Amino acid sequence: MTELKDLFQTADWKQEKHVPVIEAADKVGKSELLKITVSVGKQIAHPNTTEHHISWTDVYFLPEGEKFPYQIGKFEFTAHGASAQGPNTSTVFTQPEVVCSIKTDKAGTILASSYCNIHGLWQDSKKVEIA
Repeated sequence: MTELKDLFQTADWKQEKHVPVIEAADKVGKSELLKITVSVGKQIAHPNTTEHHISWTDVYFLPEGEKFPYQIGKFEFTAHGASAQGPNTSTVFTQPEVVCSIKTDKAGTILASSYCNIHGLWQDSKKVEIA
């Protein structure tokens, strides 16, 4: 039986355009605002056309010692150049990048996943320490 966890792909984002890139401080103070930026295609641009695009990105935070992560946000990207005139006829394109912030008293791991309509599910993670 195939499980969802087996469908996620990962790679070095500097060499693979589908991996969500997590940018956040390595260490923050207790209850200090932690700004998180997640983007797809940071080093190598990902296509953004009606036929090939990033549909969504999810961001989670898993505090150390806890069993389940907290969902920080689910972000959908819906403008990929389509219009009433057909595919790739619009001048409006969503950039697959999100910025969100959290406060936490525990160190943990930021988890991000993204979905490419052609190449499937991708994930990445980043540890955060508490000062």
